[in-house]
Amino acid sequence: MQPKIMLVDDREDNLMSLESVLEPDGYRFVKAGSGRQVLKHLLTDFDFALILMDVQMPNLNGFETASLIYERDRLRHIPIIFITANNYGEENLFKGYRAGAVDYIYKPVNPELLRVKVGVFVDLYRKNQRLIAQEQKLVAINRNLELEINERKASEEKVTDLNKQLLENISRLETANKDLDLFAFMASHDLQAPLRKIRMFSDRLLASSENQFSKEGKLYLSRIQEVSKRMQDLINDILRFSKIAVEKQSFEEVDLNGVVAEVLSEMEPVIREKNAQIELDPLPVLPASTVLMGPLFSNLISNALKYGKKGEVRVRIRYEEGPVQSTGNGKETEVRYGRIYIEDNGIGFDQKYAEQIFDMFRRLHSNAEYEGTGIGLALCKKIVEMHHGYISALGKPGEGAVFIVSLPLSAPQKESIGKNDEISGNTTNN
Repeated sequence: MQPKIMLVDDREDNLMSLESVLEPDGYRFVKAGSGRQVLKHLLTDFDFALILMDVQMPNLNGFETASLIYERDRLRHIPIIFITANNYGEENLFKGYRAGAVDYIYKPVNPELLRVKVGVFVDLYRKNQRLIAQEQKLVAINRNLELEINERKASEEKVTDLNKQLLENISRLETANKDLDLFAFMASHDLQAPLRKIRMFSDRLLASSENQFSKEGKLYLSRIQEVSKRMQDLINDILRFSKIAVEKQSFEEVDLNGVVAEVLSEMEPVIREKNAQIELDPLPVLPASTVLMGPLFSNLISNALKYGKKGEVRVRIRYEEGPVQSTGNGKETEVRYGRIYIEDNGIGFDQKYAEQIFDMFRRLHSNAEYEGTGIGLALCKKIVEMHHGYISALGKPGEGAVFIVSLPLSAPQKESIGKNDEISGNTTNN
């Protein structure tokens, strides 16, 4: 905006003369013919770069007008240059300065001197306006920063409260899981005794009184034995599952070749019965629990044999070294994983069930078709996750299935695994 200058003189010709000298510099002018008019203007408009005021005026002279102007705080920033035709001496000069004057210009006015002096004060005015604008901007920035800091503090307090609640919930869940696993272990163990008696007495009854039962009675007894056996298998699997959660296992270097060879040796009768072809590639040595690796491969290989194509069961166990992956624990730790593939040529499954098959008690086929408790794959998933690894499955109906076990090739940070370790994902099954 153009700087605004007030011209004060009781003679119109003097006002016109001042305006004609300063107009080429692009100023805006407000003219007043007396001190009273000056004060009237300043009641509503006080944004002036400079006031050029004649000293000798009727009613209120320049000194008196300046004194009244500077009585108001919001007008004290306006510089006043007195214009006079008289030399009042030093005493009157001091009087003018005390009234608020910043300079004097004597008549007749030297146009160049007037323009230079006015230019100095206008330049000061412009710089002052820029400083005021910067100050207002800084005040606004500080206000916004203060609001942002307050909002951030509120957010941090909220996050702290949520973290506290989360830790409390985790603690309660861990306690509940421990109690639940212990209960499952004890309950399954206590069910063993009455179930053994049911099987034992039904066997004796059938053996000692076989000729006394009708065909229908013998059928009922045989069904009792079948159901008892399935229940026994289920309890044993639940016990194994719970035992893994309750007991801690130590890591050591485990040769998976030996583990799988021992599993295949135990399954030799089933392999011969199904006339199965087992293709086994060399497997790695990695840090794991010797106790848990056996059940892991036993369930996976048993699963492959059970669902294999009748008459021509083929199972291949192969290995490949995977890429380095971040552990995702916020410590920038990278781990290389080994991948073990257990492939079969069996009935397969729809890929949409690839995650559900690891759920506890989830079975895609009835007991009439294939025996099972629905816990085997859940047990595998729990074992793999306790080793800080991953397990997944690929399948297609009628074209077999592939189970992929990814285990870290280097020892995890924790020296043992067990109930107190963090396990990601849901517990799963077969």
